[in-house]
Amino acid sequence: MKTIIKSFVGAVVGTILVLLIAFFVIKQHKPEQTAPIVKNQIQKIPEVKTSYLLPQNTDFTVAAAKSVNAVVHIKTIIGIKPQNYDNFFGSLRDYLYGQPQQALIAFGSGVVISPNGYIVTNNHVVDGADKIIVTFNNKREMGANIIGTSPSTDLALIKVDAKDLPYLTYGNSDNLKVGQWVLAVGNPFNLTSTVTAGIISAKARDIHILGGKTAIESYIQTDAAVNPGNSGGALVNTAGQLIGINAAIASQTGAYEGYSFAIPVNLVRKVVNDLMNYGQIQRAYLGVQIRDIDADFAKKMHLHDLNGVYVAMVVEGSGADKAGIKKGDIITAIDNHPAKDLSELLGIIGQYSPGNVVRVSLLRD
Repeated sequence: MKTIIKSFVGAVVGTILVLLIAFFVIKQHKPEQTAPIVKNQIQKIPEVKTSYLLPQNTDFTVAAAKSVNAVVHIKTIIGIKPQNYDNFFGSLRDYLYGQPQQALIAFGSGVVISPNGYIVTNNHVVDGADKIIVTFNNKREMGANIIGTSPSTDLALIKVDAKDLPYLTYGNSDNLKVGQWVLAVGNPFNLTSTVTAGIISAKARDIHILGGKTAIESYIQTDAAVNPGNSGGALVNTAGQLIGINAAIASQTGAYEGYSFAIPVNLVRKVVNDLMNYGQIQRAYLGVQIRDIDADFAKKMHLHDLNGVYVAMVVEGSGADKAGIKKGDIITAIDNHPAKDLSELLGIIGQYSPGNVVRVSLLRD
């Protein structure tokens, strides 16, 4: 391996091919100047009229029509419940199926992503399954096999032996905006697919449900109603494109209480491609130990901005090390995608494969 260093005005760029090739731009980290205080200026607060009516050009029917036939019901039969089995949406098996003494019956939803039978769902929906039965929106049932799973992202890829199936195409979760309308589509009751609408409430949410040092939690938060059995279902935009896989709800009762969380589709696409091509996840790493910046840490380290991710250590010999990233640097963006906190940074890096080239923007005193 060799290192290439090029000089630019006010910046240093280093490159090295070790897992990820790390580029970085160094900016002077200076406190922002404060605007002068102007006294005795009183402005009248403008009146703002609010409306809870949908914009007249908002139409969910096209997206719903595209989605309902591509979302399936998944029933799993598990002989012995594994210790790590935790269906975040709970189970309605007692309500719908009853439960034999010798087996656990659980279920969720899934999304058809190809005409030849590939279906993506949550790992916790099929974890430990001895048998998987998929029911389509037209009541057709088929057995499915697990192609691969990713516990660190709570995703799984299964397949049925079929062709010419309705399926959803990928959107781009990086382009999503808070306040954007979305639909949550699932098949929780093994009847037909259900559709609810809401808006994106937040992005890059880390809700600490997966555990483990390698877990990637960078969820899309929405207020679309999602209930038990919708786990693994689709989050789609108004064009009917898949933008996320529903994974969890924030609830004290197990039922919907206002917020749900979906795995961004750009991460889903990366995981699915890895499982199809390799049978396992190909994870990329910058080669740094990092942490969030909160108010206390910023005060302790004399930092002037809470945005970004603090580099606590650089792994010797890693791509980050050979590119020149140092302890104390603050990573602010990856390939011009802002990384305001740890969850956002991990979500971005999770979309890359070993050997990919990335440009890391950072601040350094």
